[in-house]
Amino acid sequence: MKKFVQIFKDDNDWNEKTIIGFLSFAVMVAVMLTDVITGAFGADLPINEFTYNSFVVVTLGAFGIAGLEKFATKKSE
Repeated sequence: MKKFVQIFKDDNDWNEKTIIGFLSFAVMVAVMLTDVITGAFGADLPINEFTYNSFVVVTLGAFGIAGLEKFATKKSE
């Protein structure tokens, strides 16, 4: 439990934006695989376009911010 709480501290070894981006991408992949599998059996899996697009925006946003932070320079005082 103590390690879980340290994720939310400013000085940790975890990149939260990358974790959220990966989880969002994993959900998108799981939905698409489920759609392909159900389509192979002849069933239709209705996917709300707004919901799927929201996961796309979260994924791109999280990875984009994490990538910018990697190359951004911090000014030392």
